[in-house]
Amino acid sequence: MSSTYHDAVDRLYALGHELANTPSERFNLAHMRAILRELENPERRFASVLIAGTNGKGSTAASLASILRAAGNRTGLYTSPHLSRVNERIRSNGEEISEESFGCIYERVEWAARRLVEAGELPWHPSFFEVLTAMAFDYFASAGVEIAVLEVGMGGRLDATNVVEPLISIITDIALDHQRFLGDTITQIAREKAGIIRPGGIVVTLPQHPEANDVLAATVAERGAHAVSAVAYVPPVSPGAKEIPGIAPNAVRTAYPLRVMNEEIVVDSPLVGRHQLRNVALAIAAAEVLNKSGFSVTAHDIERGIRETHWPGRFQRISPDADSPEMILDVAHNPAGAWALRAALSEYAADRPLVLVFGVMRDKAIREITEILFPLAEHVIATHANNPRSASIEEIRAGAARTGTEVHTAPTVPGALEMARHYARNNFLIVVTGSIYVVGEALSAIESSSDRVIGSLEAR
Repeated sequence: MSSTYHDAVDRLYALGHELANTPSERFNLAHMRAILRELENPERRFASVLIAGTNGKGSTAASLASILRAAGNRTGLYTSPHLSRVNERIRSNGEEISEESFGCIYERVEWAARRLVEAGELPWHPSFFEVLTAMAFDYFASAGVEIAVLEVGMGGRLDATNVVEPLISIITDIALDHQRFLGDTITQIAREKAGIIRPGGIVVTLPQHPEANDVLAATVAERGAHAVSAVAYVPPVSPGAKEIPGIAPNAVRTAYPLRVMNEEIVVDSPLVGRHQLRNVALAIAAAEVLNKSGFSVTAHDIERGIRETHWPGRFQRISPDADSPEMILDVAHNPAGAWALRAALSEYAADRPLVLVFGVMRDKAIREITEILFPLAEHVIATHANNPRSASIEEIRAGAARTGTEVHTAPTVPGALEMARHYARNNFLIVVTGSIYVVGEALSAIESSSDRVIGSLEAR
C-alpha cells in the first residue's frame, strides 16, 4: 500500500534533514547509482541540464525551465531547498508534484533502498537528499518529461544529482559556503563545483572570482570540454529595480532590451538585482545552446519564459496596505548573497529606513553576514526558523557584536514580523532575510494573514 503524503514527508525528515549530522564520507555516487539501477535508471529517460555554483543556481534553473516550457518542451525542474513545502522541489511543467504522486513514488524508492541495504548492496540507508533526488528522477520519467533542469544540492563532484549525463552543465557564481564539506578556499570549492563538467561536454558560465576562473579553465582544458560564455547577455549597466505598470499591480521587476539570436527582445524579469542579471544571462546562453542540441527555442520563447519565471523569495515584494508597510523577502544566506541584497536595496530603496528581520543557520558565516546587513537598518530583529540547524538568538547576537547594532529579539518568525510592523512607520521598508527557511516561514505567515503577495510570486 502506498504511503500517504504526510507519512512520506515524516519518514523523509526522519532520515536527517539536509546537511544535519551528515558525515562527508557518506557522499558516494556509487550508492546513488545503485538506487537508480534498482529503479531501472529513470534518469536515462529524459535529457538534463545540471547547474552548480554557490549563489544563483535556483534562479538560473527557474529561468531556464520557464524558457524551455515557453518553447513547448515538457520540462522538469528539481531545486533545493524548499521555502514552505517539500513538493516545491520537484516540478513538471511548472506544477509541483502532487501529494498522491509524492507518496507513491516515495514508497517505490524506499522499497528499493530497503532491498539494497538488506542485500548488502548498500552499506546504509540513503540520505534525505539521495532519496528525494531518486524520487525526482523517477517522477520525471513517469511524467514524460523531455528535459529536466537540475540544481545541484551542494558542491557538484559528489552531489547526488551528478549521476546524470547532462546535455550541458552550468556553473553560476562561486563563493565561500559549506566549507565543512567543500573546502576553505575559493579554489577548493571551485574544484568541487567543476565536478559537473563532462569530458567533451559543454559548460556555460561567466567570468567571476579569479581563483574560480583558473579552476574552471583548467578543468575545461583537462577534460576537452567546450566553454560557452554568457557575457554577451549581461547588460553593461544595471537597469535597476523598478515598478513596471501592466505586469502585476506595483510589481517590482527588471526590464531592459537585449539582442538574442539576432532578434531584439525585452528582458522583463521578476528577478531583481545586479546579480540576477548574471543568472538570467546564463539561462539565455544555455537556452541558445539547447536550441542547437535538438530542443527548439526561439528568441520569443526566451522573452516569454523570462517574463513568466516563478521564483519566490528572491527580492520578493509584499505590497503595503492600511495595516502593513512594504516588505522585501530575500533568501540571502551567505556573505555573497548579503552583498547582492545590499546592492539591490541600494537601487530600489536607497533613502528609505529599514527594519531588518534576520534569522540564519548556525553553520553559516554569521559574523560576515551581519556586518554586511545590520548597519543598513534602523531596527534589527533576530529570530530563528523551526529548523534544528537554526542559529539561536544568542548566536546571532554574538556574531553581530562588532556591528554595534542594537538587536531586538523574537522567538518565532511570525512574532518577528509583528514586531517589525510595530517599529516600521512612515516610509519604512521591512526586509526579511538570512535563511531560506526564515523566508519560507514568513511567506506562510503572510499568506495565512491574507496579505497581498506580489512581485516574483505573481510572475507566472
